Amino acid sequence: MQVEEPSWRKPAGILLILLLIAIWCVAIASASPWIGQLHGLLQLVIYVTAGIVWIWILPLKRLLTWMETGKWRE
Repeated sequence: MQVEEPSWRKPAGILLILLLIAIWCVAIASASPWIGQLHGLLQLVIYVTAGIVWIWILPLKRLLTWMETGKWRE
């Protein structure tokens, strides 16, 4: 049985994920004075969209694929 050598992509990917989350937090916190002036339901839509689409769906799908395969697309 051959042991697979660990890939550097996983630790690098984890660091990139943490960096993306930090950047997202700073961006959302910076925008919160303006977002806070909006109606509560509109705030909810903005924060959910910002969290799900901007962080999880768009960048992380490709990043996780790269971490596993070494390719940016499946």
